[in-house]
Amino acid sequence: MSPTLLWVASVALIVVGLLGTVLPALPGTALVLAGIILGAWIDDFAHVGWPSLTLITLLAVLAWALEYVAGLLGAKRAGASRQALLGAALGTVAGIFMGLVGILFMPLLGAAAGEYLARRDQQRAVKVGLWTWLGLMAGLLAKVVIAFMMVGIFIGALLI
Repeated sequence: MSPTLLWVASVALIVVGLLGTVLPALPGTALVLAGIILGAWIDDFAHVGWPSLTLITLLAVLAWALEYVAGLLGAKRAGASRQALLGAALGTVAGIFMGLVGILFMPLLGAAAGEYLARRDQQRAVKVGLWTWLGLMAGLLAKVVIAFMMVGIFIGALLI
């Protein structure tokens, strides 16, 4: 396979991965990492060596952890029930099919609905939904920032 096609594949993986940082259906940081590793391999690791790849991999792991921990911390802060967490997860999945607005707000609605079903307290359901959503959005923002840091390190290593 020609190096040009491999570079196109590397860039495509990175771009799709960056999109995947906001679209729950795609494993964003994993695709960014795969594109970066492919790019390093194409160059026979001449510019992007193991120190850079190790740092980029650690950032990817951090992004994965933050994505899950942030939502749970938001839910825990509000004292969410298991039903609220399940509702947030189902809301996230449903949101995929509803476009950007669905992706952003269906986890909130799902968490609130789950909490309401668990405790029949509307005020508490709104609070849990909001805190769970804030946690998820903080995790999403962290994941996006980290993904761009990964790409920045890769580009910096390529140019040096």
